[in-house]
Amino acid sequence: MKKIAVLTSGGDAPGMNAAIRAVVRSGIYNDAKVMAIKQGFNGLINANIEEMNLSSVADIIHRGGTILRTARSEEFRTEEGQRKALNVINVLGIEGIIVIGGDGSFKGAKKLNDLGIPTIGVPGTIDNDLGYTDYTIGFDTSINTVIDAISKIRDTSTSHGRANIIEVMGRHCGDIALMAGLAGGAESIIVPEVGFNVDQVCNKLLKGRNRGKLHSIIILAEGVGGAVEMSKEIEDKTGIETRATILGHIQRGGSPTASDRILASKMGAKAVDLLLQGISNRVVGVNGKKLIDMDIDEALSIKSNFDMETYELAKILSI
Repeated sequence: MKKIAVLTSGGDAPGMNAAIRAVVRSGIYNDAKVMAIKQGFNGLINANIEEMNLSSVADIIHRGGTILRTARSEEFRTEEGQRKALNVINVLGIEGIIVIGGDGSFKGAKKLNDLGIPTIGVPGTIDNDLGYTDYTIGFDTSINTVIDAISKIRDTSTSHGRANIIEVMGRHCGDIALMAGLAGGAESIIVPEVGFNVDQVCNKLLKGRNRGKLHSIIILAEGVGGAVEMSKEIEDKTGIETRATILGHIQRGGSPTASDRILASKMGAKAVDLLLQGISNRVVGVNGKKLIDMDIDEALSIKSNFDMETYELAKILSI
C-alpha cells in the first residue's frame, strides 16, 4: 500500500492533531504517501484533498481541534454521496483511509470498507462512550478542563454561599461527569446511567449547610436534563441560592494533555501499521496499557459500561 489518507469526522477532540501527526509521519517513514482529507466525509465527496509532508504536521502536537477540520456529512449517508466518494478515491489512487472520530465516524468507515476501500478507525471523542476501548482521544483533556472550571466556580460559590450546578458534555454517557466530579470533589454527581432523586440532592445540600459548609458543587451530565431548570427546583426546595453553569464547547477545546498526546500518537501509528499490513475494517483501542484492534462491527456492538465502583466511591467521599 503506497497511498493512504486520513480524515477527522464528527465532533472535534483535543489530541486529534497528535493522531494526524502520527499517521502522516508513520506513513512517510514507511515510504507511503499520505493524503489529507479536509472537512471529513464532505471533503472526501468534494475532493478537498491534498498530499501531506513532514512539515505539514510540524508544531501541531500541542494544538487543540483538528487542522483537517471536521464536519458531519448527511450526503455521505446516501448512496449517491458514497458513489461520489468512491469515485474520488479511485481517481486519486487512495488505497486505504484512516478515520479519526466517534461511533458515527466509524459507521462511515465501515461503509467505505463495504465499498472495497480498506479502513481503520481511531477513537477521537471527548465523550469516552465507545465500549470497546478504555479511553478515547480527548477524554482526559476534557476532564481536566471541567476540573479547572470546578475550581474557579467553587471560589465564587464559596464567596457567596451558593450551590452551583455544572452541566458537562458526554451525550448519554456519564464518564466526564463521573471522573471530573470525583477529581473535583463534587457533592453530587448526576449521570444518565444511574437514576437520581432531586430530594436526595437537596437533603445533602441542607446537611452540608447545617454543618457550616459554604458551597456545594453538583455535576450534571447533559444526557440527564437541563441545569437551569434543576437549579430553580433545588433553590425552591432548599432556599439555598443555586446557580447553573453550562460549560458547553469549552470542553472540546484547549491544548491536549500529555496523556491524550501520547495515546493519540500511539493509536495513529498503530492505524498506519495495520493498513500497511493489509488489515482493514478494524478500529484501534486501548485495554489497560495495551493497544488493541477490533472488527468495526464488533466494536460498535459493545456497549459502554459505566464504572459503578467509581460512582459509589464518589458517593462515599462526598458525604
